[in-house]
Amino acid sequence: MTSIKPENDTVALPPTLWPQTVDFSAYLYIFQNSPVMRWYLNSVGSSLVITALVLLLSMTCAYALSQIDFRGRRWLYGLILAGFMIPFQASLIPLFILVNKLGLVNHMLGLILPQLAAPVAVVIYKQFFDQIPPALGDAARIDGASEVRVLFSIYLPLNWSITFSLAIVTFIAAWNNFLWPFIVMNDTSNLTIPVGITQVQSAYGVAYAKTMATAVTAAVPTILAYLIFQRRVTEGVMASAGLK
Repeated sequence: MTSIKPENDTVALPPTLWPQTVDFSAYLYIFQNSPVMRWYLNSVGSSLVITALVLLLSMTCAYALSQIDFRGRRWLYGLILAGFMIPFQASLIPLFILVNKLGLVNHMLGLILPQLAAPVAVVIYKQFFDQIPPALGDAARIDGASEVRVLFSIYLPLNWSITFSLAIVTFIAAWNNFLWPFIVMNDTSNLTIPVGITQVQSAYGVAYAKTMATAVTAAVPTILAYLIFQRRVTEGVMASAGLK
């Protein structure tokens, strides 16, 4: 409602919820006077890459932990579970120092790589792989299939609902991530859309209509994604929790 009000009406007293005059000038202003489309492209590109790599890494890691007997498997799984106990904020400073020494500050790789660790996805995949009868994989190995072939030709088609739900959740989380992109990106053209909202506010002062227009623009893709795929997300979560 604030985004479609004239700027003067956003600070009127007493405040009103519904706009007396519908005004889309705030949207026109942000598209004409800020690189919001570049921010959109940055968010779309980084979120898609993060989603694809998180699924690939989590899937292969979980398959190895579930189906391949190797030394240190239990210890490795314990370290992954320990990742739940370390909040991202606690590792923010050493992570930034590492990224800075690698020369990846203000670089898309510096934005993407730290977001690829997803212990939750590994645990969900492992729980599903543990429930698959080992005879399926053994039959394929007898026929000469490699572990990669077993994973992508036999195990993966059985858990598309979980993969689909994890993809949606991961994409939304990557799209909405604010803290790490805010820390690692300092060039206006390299910002993602959640961080770009703050730049609109700081560039134009207290401009509530423009700030809210940018926020609505940033929220629309994730809202649509969840509304469209809500059923698949729910099914995947139920399946991973053993409720289905």
